[in-house]
Amino acid sequence: MDWQRLDRWLKGTRLWRLLLLGLAIFGLCALLPGCSTLDRLRLENFRVEAADVPQLVSPVVGEPKTFNYFLSDESSSSDVLGFMYEGLVTVDRTTSEIVPALAESWTISEDGLTITYVLKENLQWSDGAPLTVDDVVFTYNDIILNPEIPTDTIDILRIGAEGKLPEITKLDERRVQFKIPEPFAPFLRVTGIAILPKHALEESVRTKDSNGQPLYLSTWGTNTDPSEIVCNGPYVIKDFLPGERIVFKRNPHYWRQGEDGEPQPFIEEMVWPVVSSQDAEFVRFRSGESDIMAVTPDNFSLIKQDEEQGGYTVYNGGPTTTRLFLTFNLNKGSIGGEPVVDPIKSRWFNTLEFRQAVAYAIDRETMLNNIFKGLGEMQNSQIAPQSPYSAEPNLPSYDFNIVKAKELLLSAGFSYEGDRLVDAEGNRVRFTLQTNVGNEIREAAGAQIKQNLALIGITVDFQPIDFNKLITLIGDSLKWDAIVLGFGAGEEPNSSANLWLADGGLHFFNQQPQDRPPLPGREVYPWEQQISDLYVQAAQELDEAERKALYTETQELVQENLPFIHLVGQYSMSAVRDKIENVKYTALGGTLWNIYELKITQN
Repeated sequence: MDWQRLDRWLKGTRLWRLLLLGLAIFGLCALLPGCSTLDRLRLENFRVEAADVPQLVSPVVGEPKTFNYFLSDESSSSDVLGFMYEGLVTVDRTTSEIVPALAESWTISEDGLTITYVLKENLQWSDGAPLTVDDVVFTYNDIILNPEIPTDTIDILRIGAEGKLPEITKLDERRVQFKIPEPFAPFLRVTGIAILPKHALEESVRTKDSNGQPLYLSTWGTNTDPSEIVCNGPYVIKDFLPGERIVFKRNPHYWRQGEDGEPQPFIEEMVWPVVSSQDAEFVRFRSGESDIMAVTPDNFSLIKQDEEQGGYTVYNGGPTTTRLFLTFNLNKGSIGGEPVVDPIKSRWFNTLEFRQAVAYAIDRETMLNNIFKGLGEMQNSQIAPQSPYSAEPNLPSYDFNIVKAKELLLSAGFSYEGDRLVDAEGNRVRFTLQTNVGNEIREAAGAQIKQNLALIGITVDFQPIDFNKLITLIGDSLKWDAIVLGFGAGEEPNSSANLWLADGGLHFFNQQPQDRPPLPGREVYPWEQQISDLYVQAAQELDEAERKALYTETQELVQENLPFIHLVGQYSMSAVRDKIENVKYTALGGTLWNIYELKITQN
C-alpha cells in the first residue's frame, strides 16, 4: 500500500466524505435484491480509485467479448470500441450532418463514383506512430475486404444487386481515393468505419496459424494487455477486469483540441463498472457513485422527483431509435445433418398465419402502460422515426385482438384440445422464448408475451440468459426458437443493411453464417429476397423521393410478413450529473456522442 498517499488523504476531508457515503451506499444496497454483495464491494473499490483523478463513471450491464473492432458483433463491444476508434468522417448527432473526423476534407466526382479524402496533418496513433493513408488502405483492403476475415462490416460496403465492392487506392501521403462501381447514396456516411493501425496489425493479418487462418482472428481479445491495443479515438483502455470494470484514459495523441489548443477530450478518465443488473446501476447513481444512468420507465418517477436535490438533469430525447421486437427462427437449414430448428416448431414459425396470430395476441397497449409507464410509443417499423425514410404511422399494425388471432390459427390448420393449441399432427404448440438477462424491459416484455400467448393456447418457456450466450446462439449455433431483442437504427437505413440482406451477416432470423458453406435446406422466401433487393436498390438511388418510396415498401413488407413482430419503444432518457458540462443529449447519440468536449466541474 502507498502509505504516503494514504497519509495525504487522511489530512483532507474528502476521505471522510467518501467513507460516510460508502456506509450510506452499503445500506442502500442491502435493501435492494438486485445489488449483490459483490456489487457492494465493487462500489467500495471504485470509490477509492476515483479519488486520484476526476473521472466520468458510467456503469454497464454486460461487457465486451473482444477489443478487435471488426470481430465485434455485440453492442457492449461496440460501445467500448466506439470511444477507441474513429473513421474518416463522423456525424453531428444534433444535426445529423456528416462532418470531418480523420479526414479534413473530401471531394466527390461529378458522376458520384469517386470520393477523394484528404487526411488531417500530423495524425498519430495512441502509441505515437504516424497515422497515414497506408492505415486507411490497410483497414479496407487487408481487413474489411479480406475474404479470410469474417466481418459483418463488409455488408454495408456492398453496392448494387451483385454486391460489388469499392476500390481503395493511395494517391499520396495524405490523399486516399475510393472508387465505387455504380451510384451508392450512403457511401459518404459509410466511410465513418473505424480505421485500424497497419503497423500493429499487419503481421497478424499476413501470418497464419496451424489451421491456416490469419492470426488476426485471435488478436486483441479481452485477455490482451491493454497497453498493446493501439487506437486513434479519444480514449484507450487503461484497465479491464472481466466482470469488474473497464477503465479508459485519454489518448495522449488524439487529434482534437479545444479552442485554446488544450488537448481533448477534457475528461481524463472514464470508468465503466460492470454491474449485474439495472437495479445495481440504479443504486450506483442514487448513491452518487456514478455520473450517468439510462432512465427507464420503472425508475423515471423516482429519478425525476429528486432531480434538483440530486444535482442532476433528466434528459428526454423523444422516441428511442432502438427497435424492440419478437422474432422467430425461420431457418430451415441444417448443420452437420441436424436441423437448426426442430422441424415441428419450424413448420409453425414459417407459417405466416401463426406469426400474425402471435402479433395480434400481444397486448402492446398494456405493455406500453404497464411496462413502459406510458413513456414510449408502439413501434411498427424497422426504421427509426428520426429517419426521413420512416413510413410511420402509415403502416399495417397489429392491435390486440384475441378473436382474430384464434381465427388465423384455425385457418392455418391448428386446433384446440381444451384450452391448448395443437397443430394438424396433434403436437402441442410450445416453444422457448429467450432474451438477455439483466435488461428489465426485455425481461418484462418476455414475461408479458408468455402470459398473452397463453390466451391463445400457446405455452411459452421464457428463458432470460447471459447476453454473450444469446449472441453465440444467434450467430454461431443458430439453435434458438424465439427471441425478444432490440437493435439500434439510425437515420440511414442502409446502416442496417446486413440485417435485411438475405445473406447479410446479421440476417439472424434466417441466418446464413459467413464462415460456412450454404446451409443445406435453408430457404429464402420471395418476400425476404424482395426486402433484400429493395435495400440494394434504395442504396443505389440518388433521388430522395425515390429512396423514400423504396424504403417504405420494405417497411410494408416487414409488417405484412412479420420476420419481426415490433413491440414498444421507450423514450430515450438519461440522467446526467450537473457537474458534466456541454451535454448535448439526443436519441441518436445519447449522452456521450460528443465525449471530446464534455467537462467535469468540481463541486
